[in-house]
Amino acid sequence: MLRVDSIQRGIVLDHIRPGTGLSIFERLGLREADYSVALLMNVPSTKMGRKDMIKIAEALDLDLAMLGLLDPNITVNYIEGGKVVRKVKLGLPERVEGILRCKNPRCITSTEPYAPAKFSLVDRGKKEYACFYCGDRLQA
Repeated sequence: MLRVDSIQRGIVLDHIRPGTGLSIFERLGLREADYSVALLMNVPSTKMGRKDMIKIAEALDLDLAMLGLLDPNITVNYIEGGKVVRKVKLGLPERVEGILRCKNPRCITSTEPYAPAKFSLVDRGKKEYACFYCGDRLQA
């Protein structure tokens, strides 16, 4: 049986959809980390059947909007002294800035580098966002 010890201080990303843990690991740049990181894939789960998890033995400033876009079911557990001191259940963010890109070639965000891409959630079921500037829609 595989055994991964608990961490004393850091963050645990839990309830990651099976098979997506590696892409989240890469997106967070954890391959270059100089602290302990554990990527667990296909872990048995009573809630999900199977899940991925990431344990990070460091307190990081995570982009929760980006994580919510990648997998809105993630739970972020903040650990101090070996215990969970704060738990954040993500979801699809209502507003997103600087993460998605508008596909409309005439949108100001496509032509002007000073205009950051901004989107608002318009359809939670479809994971659909609308561009703040031109209104074009895209699925996250």
